[in-house]
Amino acid sequence: MTVLAVLFAAGSFIASGILAPKRSTAAKRSPYECGIVPSSEPVERFPIRFYLVAMIFIIFDIEVIFLYPWAVIFRQLSNFGLVEMVIFAATVFVSFLYLVSNGALTWGPKRKALPIQDDVEPELLQTTTPAA
Repeated sequence: MTVLAVLFAAGSFIASGILAPKRSTAAKRSPYECGIVPSSEPVERFPIRFYLVAMIFIIFDIEVIFLYPWAVIFRQLSNFGLVEMVIFAATVFVSFLYLVSNGALTWGPKRKALPIQDDVEPELLQTTTPAA
């Protein structure tokens, strides 16, 4: 059965290469797939942080998917099911805290920590100004 599946996949791949049209046009070489011809280049690139937020959303969406079957058979699982789901939710919550602490959801510019210099006088390090 596996051999038949591999032969079918290989045959389909070879047939599409032989039977496909070979003419290349400007529309086929265009990197845009939505059908709208771009009037100008974008001002800036799409931020990669959107993809990170999408991945985080998928992770927590999977947690919700696991919560539904647990809620359906909650009475049958009794305390064992409750303990297992609390452990699962705590694990996911700890991962969320890790993401927040690493700045995965921070949208502003990244702030760098400045090194503390030993030769600076203590008076210059004060953050409050004396009242006039």
